[in-house]
Amino acid sequence: MDCYTANWDPLGEAAYYRKLDLYTMGWNLREDLRDCLVAAAPYGGPIALLKNKKEKSPSSRPPLEIYTASGVLLASIPWKNCPAVHLGWTTSEDLLCIQEDGSVLVYSLFCEFKRRFSMGNEVLQNHVLEAKVFHTEYGTGVAILTGAHRFTIATNVEDLKLRRLPQVPGVQKPPSCWAVLCQERVTVLLVAVGQELYLLDNTTCSPVTLPGLSPHAGSFLRMAVSFNYRFLALFTDTGYIWMGKSNLKEKLGESMCEFRAPPKQMVWCTRSRSKQRAVVMAWERRLLVAGDAEQYIQYPLDEDSYLVPELDGVRIFSRSTHEFLHEIPEASQEVFKIASMAPGALLLEAQKEYEKESQKADEYLREIKDQNLLPEAVEQCIRAASYEHDPEIQKSLLRAASFGKCFIDKFPPERFVETCRDLRVLNAIRDYQIGIPLSFDQYTQVTTEVLLDRLVLRRLYPIAIKICEYLRLSEFQGISRILAHWACYKVQQKDKSDEEVAQAINQKLGDTPGISYSEIAARAYECGRTELAIKLLEYEPRSGKQVPLLLKMKRSQLALSKAIESGDTDLVYTVVLHLKNELNRGAFFMTLQNQPVALSLYRQFCKYQELDTLKDLYNQDDDHQELGNFHVRASYASDKQIDGRVASLQNAVDEYYKAKNEFAAKATEDQIKLLRSQRRLQADFNKPYLDESLHDTVYNLILEGNHKRAEQFYRDFKIPDKRFWWLKISALAEQGDWEELEKFSKSKKSPIGYLPFVEISMKHHNRHEAKKYAPRVAPEQRVKAFLLVGDLSQASDAAIERKNEAEMNLILSKCTAAADASVVAKINLAKAQLGKK
Repeated sequence: MDCYTANWDPLGEAAYYRKLDLYTMGWNLREDLRDCLVAAAPYGGPIALLKNKKEKSPSSRPPLEIYTASGVLLASIPWKNCPAVHLGWTTSEDLLCIQEDGSVLVYSLFCEFKRRFSMGNEVLQNHVLEAKVFHTEYGTGVAILTGAHRFTIATNVEDLKLRRLPQVPGVQKPPSCWAVLCQERVTVLLVAVGQELYLLDNTTCSPVTLPGLSPHAGSFLRMAVSFNYRFLALFTDTGYIWMGKSNLKEKLGESMCEFRAPPKQMVWCTRSRSKQRAVVMAWERRLLVAGDAEQYIQYPLDEDSYLVPELDGVRIFSRSTHEFLHEIPEASQEVFKIASMAPGALLLEAQKEYEKESQKADEYLREIKDQNLLPEAVEQCIRAASYEHDPEIQKSLLRAASFGKCFIDKFPPERFVETCRDLRVLNAIRDYQIGIPLSFDQYTQVTTEVLLDRLVLRRLYPIAIKICEYLRLSEFQGISRILAHWACYKVQQKDKSDEEVAQAINQKLGDTPGISYSEIAARAYECGRTELAIKLLEYEPRSGKQVPLLLKMKRSQLALSKAIESGDTDLVYTVVLHLKNELNRGAFFMTLQNQPVALSLYRQFCKYQELDTLKDLYNQDDDHQELGNFHVRASYASDKQIDGRVASLQNAVDEYYKAKNEFAAKATEDQIKLLRSQRRLQADFNKPYLDESLHDTVYNLILEGNHKRAEQFYRDFKIPDKRFWWLKISALAEQGDWEELEKFSKSKKSPIGYLPFVEISMKHHNRHEAKKYAPRVAPEQRVKAFLLVGDLSQASDAAIERKNEAEMNLILSKCTAAADASVVAKINLAKAQLGKK
């Protein structure tokens, strides 16, 4: 703490830069980094090394090695492929190995081969001269410069779409330098050929002039794009450095340096709210930090080093060390700058004096409180603590913040608590054995969820679970995902039996919310452990997750049993249709015979989709009843002519007799007879009769005056007398043939009585006709008939004759005092006489 600012180097008037020691590297490299292809993932990610193959011997196989940022070996494999040109990391920490022939190999963090893709035939024919891996909002992209001096680009390796960019005019040799830019959500290339610059998009190659570029700049040798793709820097052979916006419309600054040779690497070192953006360049034994004016910081390099641009600085690693170069944040400057009178600096001094039990602590506090700056002082200490990597300095600043909080009423504690929590997580993952040196800004950018994913990807399950528990993340957000990944890793280990692995996974996971045993089983199946996958699926409570994987594993019988057990008909249909496509017809039907539920559902499906298959099912089962039903439905569902329909019905009759269902057989025979009769009617009268019911056919014949034909149907189909009489009087009344109706009523005694004649007549508003039939109505219904026709006098006579007091009262309720006085008097007299008896 006493020499805290000793490693601060000023750049400009307001900015300071420093190098922090992150790790003493644990690797034992035999080669210099210059002899290797090197790729380091951002956000404290892993480092990949591939030694350049200089030996021509086929037996010489340089290893591909992946290390943590602290130099701990994660994995290593011998390189057996075509010579590699470039290595790069995707945003999901997969390693891309770009080969001379244009093929790109994708490896996991543990050197496990995942897939291969090609950058196209042109690249294959002309080979790769240079390549770059870049990151945009669309994902991880790859840009290739071929031996024909043409560029091919893919903006997203997960959704590969190759673009061949236009050729730079007059190019006879490779460009001196080039870079990938993102302008208005479009990926373009900036290419330097000597002193000329060209911008390449999908269709055009445009010359570019940088704003404010010195006329004596010289030829461009290096380009650098900032981490966020917002800034661009160029280095020329005169030592001139131009810095500006990546849209090529605004210049930020320029400077000259003493070096003329191109730097091995050139990257931006900047952060949000930066006071002095800088470009970092590395030569053989020198590191230069250049600002946007004639100001530099130089650092000696004892070893060959590699620069990794980050969100808020630059990581620098060599064979022995790993450092972090960054601009000192404003909060740290305010607190630690020599002779600073900022409230945070005074609060830190007050806390130190308080620990010494000195009265100066009170003086410092009073000075801060008199200016009403105590809340700001606490905030400065909290922010400064978040930027520190040394736990002791973090504790000192947080103690000062906690000390200051005690003198503030209602100070919100959330920021303090969150910073303490985040720093504890960061200190844990910065540990040498874990080797993820995230800064506070980087941690905020990647989020806790992504950090947990990266720990899980490294198979650091215990620390990931501890972080989840400490941060009190929900089961689904944290622990369940970690355990699921652990289980997927476990199934890849083949030193234990399937039963042991399945039990171990179930004992560990149990019924943890968010765990999907089907995903673990799928991973086991991918690893060739089908039996283990089946055992794991036994623990999956959701049949909808079990069945698709069982089908994929060609365990269709088991899938069908699981689907039936679930009671989900859609799931059963899915399996049944899968079986239908998978098995031959005979085997498929035999399988369904053993599963009645599936057979029943398949029959239902066939009724609407596959009628021929349904018929085959019934034939196989000798189900004559259902075959009869099938032929009946077929006769009506088809567009057959009448003869075809009759033939289908005749088949149904035969099947019903075989099923010993005489009622259905007779009813079907009657239907055949009706269809034939209707066809004759249709031929005779040229009117549509087919498919009418027997009732409607007779009714329509009467309406049309074809009484003989109607009576013929009455006799042929043995229509009951009552039904025929009802049909005829209804049709005659509707037709208005009252004379025929009266004649019909006198033809013989009515089986339905004569009240229906009265009702039908009144229904058609013919009171005159209705009165004809009222006297003929049976005595017990005569009062009702006279009331229907409105004859209260005769209704009263009928009621008095029957001596029915209820009917008398009904008639009285219909009478009016003035018009029906005689009827009222007659009924009252009759009631009185009944009362005397």
